[in-house]
Amino acid sequence: MKFEPYTDVALTCDLPKHRLKRGDIVKLVDRHIAADGTESYSIEVFNAVGDTIAVTIVPASALEALREDEVFCARPLNLA
Repeated sequence: MKFEPYTDVALTCDLPKHRLKRGDIVKLVDRHIAADGTESYSIEVFNAVGDTIAVTIVPASALEALREDEVFCARPLNLA
């Protein structure tokens, strides 16, 4: 699925390196297409008060559009 830049989307998988979980909301920053046609996105992740906590690149398959039947929630970012 192609997403527009600066759109909020949800993760479809955990990203342990960044302490992120499936369902966390991320902001799309840029779209990338590799020479083999693989699509990926640069994402920025914010905490609940708006501070950037991660910037990384994920494959398009790691993202899904937000739906009307979903609600935001807050969870602690475990500092391991």
